[in-house]
Amino acid sequence: MPTATMTSKGQITVPAEVRKRLGLTTGSRVGFIEDGDRYLVENKTVSASSLYGIVPALDRPVTLEEMDEAIIAGALESMDY
Repeated sequence: MPTATMTSKGQITVPAEVRKRLGLTTGSRVGFIEDGDRYLVENKTVSASSLYGIVPALDRPVTLEEMDEAIIAGALESMDY
């Protein structure tokens, strides 16, 4: 079983065997799932290609003017105007 040692700053180096199995690379996000008296570790990185189709297609293209209006409306809303 792979092991790691924690530094005084609470950091560990994930063993190469575990990184490979989980598909972890530089910049990967790691999640910890509580499971009774232990934690499970999972890769929380989402690839851009996995997001394909998550937003439904529009009936028509949005114009630049409509985009600008939406941006302004969102900015004003966030500033409590």
